Amino acid sequence: MRIIEERRSLLVPIVMVLFFFNTCHLQVMSCPMQTTNCTDQDRKLLEFPLNLEYLEAEFFLFGALGFGLDTVAPNLTMGGPSPIGAQIANLDRLTRDIVLQFAWQEVGHLRAIKKTVKGFARPLLDLSKKSFAKVMDDAFGRKFVPPFDPYANSYNYLIASYLVPYVGLTGYVGANPKLHCPASRKLVAGLLGVESGQDAVIRTMLYARAKHIVHPYGVSVAAFTDRISDLRNKLGKRGVKDEGLVVHKAMGAEENVAGNVLVGDKMSLAFDRTPEEILRIVYGSGNESIPGGFYPKGADGEIAKSYLD
Repeated sequence: MRIIEERRSLLVPIVMVLFFFNTCHLQVMSCPMQTTNCTDQDRKLLEFPLNLEYLEAEFFLFGALGFGLDTVAPNLTMGGPSPIGAQIANLDRLTRDIVLQFAWQEVGHLRAIKKTVKGFARPLLDLSKKSFAKVMDDAFGRKFVPPFDPYANSYNYLIASYLVPYVGLTGYVGANPKLHCPASRKLVAGLLGVESGQDAVIRTMLYARAKHIVHPYGVSVAAFTDRISDLRNKLGKRGVKDEGLVVHKAMGAEENVAGNVLVGDKMSLAFDRTPEEILRIVYGSGNESIPGGFYPKGADGEIAKSYLD
């Protein structure tokens, strides 16, 4: 009996330890060692993309419908200011259909992120013609006359759309390995999948028109994508993480093709960007501490605000 009692006394702590680890495995958020990572590190990384999701939602909603989140989902704005200069675009039927699909997808992305983290109010966004015109002037190193108007026609709108989902998807690629919780990684994987799809559709539609000369600038669609990608690489300051629709064969997939409908590195893997790189690009300043561009008062969330402070 004494031996049996001794064995029982040894089994109790072993069972408790096994129960603890089992519980942690099933419910990560309840485990002390995971709490800080899941509620702090992951929260910051999941909140940051809201800046881009707000921008995409408003740009696509206004482009397709002529109104945005204030009409379709005002609760998601959390009282943030309405975007500057956003308007309906002069789109052909197919392009409007696709843009409208993108718009509702972005509304879903906002809901998904806010279901996981509290988030923040919509920041002030500048989606005016002037804002896009400045990007194009910077990309080409000269002023276009007349100024580039993203809402004028389907060609212009698709070129302007080339600016949007790709930056976000590189951010998701960069954030994923820094996340600690399976639920966070699952969310980012889901967001990345759809953002990548949007970018692929935009690039495919532009690739089909790659040789089209955009009136009245005398510049081809492919040249627009080259210059925009070069500008983003320059502003990001971390080497080549962006490529246009047509590249030298040496830069194409397996160095065998010049067509570049999907952009990737030497092994055709998606490039990654840090929040700092993204801020440098969307601010148009090349500096994560100097707001401007699409975010005249800066982006929101702890990561973005840490640079503004």
